This record gives sequence, structure tokens and C-alpha cells, in this order.
Amino acid sequence: MFWRGLADLRKDYVLDKFVIVPRIVEGAQHEKYFDDKCPYCPGNESMTEPALLALVAKDGMLQRLSDSEENSIDDWCVRVFESSNPAVTTTSTAIYTDKPLYSEPAYGYHQIVVASPEHNQKLSQISVDQWANVLLVVQDRVRWLYTQKSVTYVSIYVNSGQIAGTSVIHPHLNLVTFSTIPPTIELEADASHRYMNENGNCPACSIISVESNGPRQILGTDIFLAFSPWAPTYPYEFWIYPKRHTTAFSRITQKEISDLALMLRATLGGMSKALDDVAFNLVFHLSPEKKNSRQIHWHIEVYPQLNTWSGLERGFGVYLNNVRPEKSAEVLGSACRKELAGLVGIK
Repeated sequence: MFWRGLADLRKDYVLDKFVIVPRIVEGAQHEKYFDDKCPYCPGNESMTEPALLALVAKDGMLQRLSDSEENSIDDWCVRVFESSNPAVTTTSTAIYTDKPLYSEPAYGYHQIVVASPEHNQKLSQISVDQWANVLLVVQDRVRWLYTQKSVTYVSIYVNSGQIAGTSVIHPHLNLVTFSTIPPTIELEADASHRYMNENGNCPACSIISVESNGPRQILGTDIFLAFSPWAPTYPYEFWIYPKRHTTAFSRITQKEISDLALMLRATLGGMSKALDDVAFNLVFHLSPEKKNSRQIHWHIEVYPQLNTWSGLERGFGVYLNNVRPEKSAEVLGSACRKELAGLVGIK
């Protein structure tokens, strides 16, 4: 759920925890369709903000186009526009408050990446080539957003299914920028920095070495590794890491994008079949790209939404997981390998 209008980024009294709250409560509203039509579908482009980028496949070539004031681009395969219900906005007025009731404007960009023109086609179903197109567009947007004033971090995430945070069926991704580094990324970067200083190598590279061909590996391609983490927060949670040490998704090559597209299609497709089309969240953990020495080995985390949290999780940050990650890897690995075999033509 988001709202129209201005919002504030409020910090907890003591903890490094932030909450976006609307300035005008009566303006709050759920995401919704208008007149029972999907604004993300072809033919309904006038129901959204103009396309900042519309990727059109024509004569074997990809064209990057944008809407004009008079006309919308037709026959697109991926479309990007500003959210009409943004979590953050670039129109926030500069209102700050002091500690212990600290707040600042929830300033930033919130863009929607429509991943397919097909309304009912899930992210677990779109083709590998289409996933590659989506990743190219996301990479393009990340590069552009980092050139903008007051953009310190670009978050990329998917909410798929109502209990994962969206009522929109049409497959899409969210890009939301922040003027500060989100707490989870800050903690991960700090921990990685300490590990590097103490051990002389990247913690993620050590993890990849441990998990490769181990009991928690789900799937491996030439360039990426998917595995169930040793201490997962969610049942059947899995992470996707590039095998080589790299900190910037915005600089990966076309070959790496193609391999990641195959990995995402195989793992999401396998998860969907193994867990009965489960709702899920998918997030990119990226390094901050502006003058920051604390870097992380970028990766993707996928959180299937099967259970609700108890007071232990909500109140104390200690998580109960009723599925061992080794069992998760066994179930997901079997399904994902079958999915990958089908995608590459192996029976």
C-alpha cells in the first residue's frame, strides 16, 4: 500500500529504523485499478504516468523509446513510468524535525517496471529472453537514477501476491530511491567491511565457496549460484549470487545479464511449481554507488511468504523457521533443475 501526496521519513527514537508515513492522512489510499481496467496493460497507457522508457523489439533489434505529450509508445515489451502511488516523491517540501522525534522528507523516485505486456503472465512464467530485457531496463534505470541529485541508494524489489504486499496482478518491479542508505544495507555493508578487515577477503566469496556443491545449493549456472542460506529468515528462502566478486549490478555485462535471466526464470519457475504458486518478495542487495568505501558483493534474495510472524519475530528479531535450509534446497533444487532442463531443451 502506498498513498498519493507528500510523506515523511521518520526515524525511531533510538534505533536505526525508518518508517515512511504520509503527511496528509486523508489522502491515503490503496493501490487499485481504475474502472476495472489494469493500467499496466497495453492500450491503457493513458492511465499511468508517461513512459520514461519503453523497450520495443523490432526487426530483431531493441529500441529504447519514451512517450511524448501527444502519443504513447505501442507494442512495447517492457515499460517504465513514475508510480502514481509513490512511496517517495521528488516534490517533498523540506521539513525536518529534531531528535528524539527526527523526520526528514521522504524524497526520492519511485518507478514501476512493467515486466511483460501480458496481464496474467507471472514473473515465474515469462521467457528467459524477456527476463533479459527486463534486467537491461532495470540496469538502465539504476544507472540513470544514480546520476540524480539526492539519490544515495536505489532499491529494486518485487512484491508478488497480496500477502507479499501488492494487489496488482500484472507482473512488475519497483525501483525506489533514498537519500540515505537503508538500514539493512548499512548493516550488511558494515559487517562485510569488518569481515574484510579481519580476514582479508570478501565474506560473500567465502560463502559461495562453502555453499557451492554443498547440501544447500539449489542451482548453479556458469556465472550465478542459487542456494538456501545457512540461517534463513523465511521457509524456502534462497539467495542468488554472482560467482565472481562484483559489487555493482549496474556494470554487469550482457553475458552476465543473459545468465542471470536464465537463473531467475529457472528458480522462480521451480519455486512456483514446488510451492504451489506461492506469493513472494524478491529484493536486490546492491552496494551504494556514490563515494562509499563499504561495499557488498551484490546479490538477490527471494522470500516466499508461507507463514505469518509471531511475537518472537516481531518483538525480538529472533526467527522461527520450521523448514531446515537443507530440506529447502532439496525441494527447490529438484524443481529448479527440472525447470532449467526444460528451458535449455534437455529432457
